Amino acid sequence: MLIECIEAQLLGTNCFVVADGPGEQCVVIDPGVGVGRQLDELIQTYRLHPVAVLLTHGHLDHTFSVLPVCQARDVPAYIHPADRRALADPWWLMGLPVGAPIWGAANLTFAEPDDVRTLDDGATIPLAGLDFTIRHAPGHTEGSVLLRAEAAEAPVAFTGDVLFAGSIGRTDLPGGSMPAMLDSLKRVILPMADEVIVCPGHGPGTTIGRERATNPFLRELT
Repeated sequence: MLIECIEAQLLGTNCFVVADGPGEQCVVIDPGVGVGRQLDELIQTYRLHPVAVLLTHGHLDHTFSVLPVCQARDVPAYIHPADRRALADPWWLMGLPVGAPIWGAANLTFAEPDDVRTLDDGATIPLAGLDFTIRHAPGHTEGSVLLRAEAAEAPVAFTGDVLFAGSIGRTDLPGGSMPAMLDSLKRVILPMADEVIVCPGHGPGTTIGRERATNPFLRELT
């Protein structure tokens, strides 16, 4: 499996490009702020053909570039239904009135891509020669999901802002809930095998085994 990471210009959000190999179809996960040029270069370098954008949740630092990426390549966007509203109204999940300046920028406008599809809990979606299994994991937002794909080396989980190396996502924004987050960690994260590779929404990669042993939130639950 080919997995390449682009760090967005704002808030260090990880945008992942995932394919079965060079010259194949690919999916783009969480295209954040200012990833367009690097994304174009990476796709050209590996001769990839995007077929979809997958969103782990609706926060703007993960969805900012979804419309231009989808429009430029005529591909669908996938998001959990509980966070779909944020594609056209990102102020909602930030606790701001519609039209308020975001990150100091005023007059920002947002709209959904033409083709938006749902990420439903337990579903397996075949894309780019890979099977992505969806696990609903609310807590950071009501529509947060994990995307799991099988690889020859080890299974890979794209955890968005549910699980980081050494930490978890914040729960104090609208739609966040610490009880829901703890339930997601117990129900979705802890049952995973130690060898699962974790590709988080921010920061370095890790494994479930490493987090089970060192992450204070998981250690408390076990």
